[in-house]
Amino acid sequence: MGVRIEVVNLNAWYGTNHSLQDINLNMPGNHATALIGPSGCGKSTFVRCLNRMHETNPIARATGTVRIGDLDIYADAKPVEIRRRVGMVFQRPNPFPTMSIYDNVAAGLKLNGYADHKHLDEIVEKSLKNSALWDEVKDDLRKKSGASLSGGQQQRLCIARALAVDPEVLLMDEPCSALDPVSTSKIEDLIFQLKAQYTIVIVTHNMQQAARVAENTGFFLNGRMVEYDSTHKIFTNPSDKRTEDYITGRFG
Repeated sequence: MGVRIEVVNLNAWYGTNHSLQDINLNMPGNHATALIGPSGCGKSTFVRCLNRMHETNPIARATGTVRIGDLDIYADAKPVEIRRRVGMVFQRPNPFPTMSIYDNVAAGLKLNGYADHKHLDEIVEKSLKNSALWDEVKDDLRKKSGASLSGGQQQRLCIARALAVDPEVLLMDEPCSALDPVSTSKIEDLIFQLKAQYTIVIVTHNMQQAARVAENTGFFLNGRMVEYDSTHKIFTNPSDKRTEDYITGRFG
């Protein structure tokens, strides 16, 4: 089941650039939280801090507290364990091009030394079903490479790969920005289904998408969290004029 995410006084830097400033918010479990705001406002940096990918950049650092359930991810665990519990889906699909569909899904498990082939088969099937891709690829699992799929299928394959290691949280950094409307609709339907099992955080520039898929929405601007509330309130009666100006298209 998805777990609550609590962020307290999170700050992040790239070199001397103070890219996130004093972020505080609570994201409930088994919900989708959308993060909106203009380009360069800190949304992607924020989600990368939620699974400690931010620190893979040699000039990056972060301070503050991030709790995934009861786990303080900057104090209690190694980054590799955090990234197993907190899956990530990127803006552009990134299947491993030389691997089959099956091996793409199983990659994380094999990397961690998982060798029970029968159970691997079951996990791959379950993950592809949970990403709404199984019926489309079940006859080609070992015949076709992940790169042979369409863009929308590749993104769902990447979601299946993230789900295979049994995370509690799924981070999605603009997962539909490179997709056509039909594929986008499939991903959005999938988010609705996945909320029953996972906590989802989605970065999006698409205001309509945020309104469709997320119970809560946070508005970022210049590295700060301007407003965080129920999605309905953010889009109908925001508390901050900057939020209203952004969602009505006055800037951004």
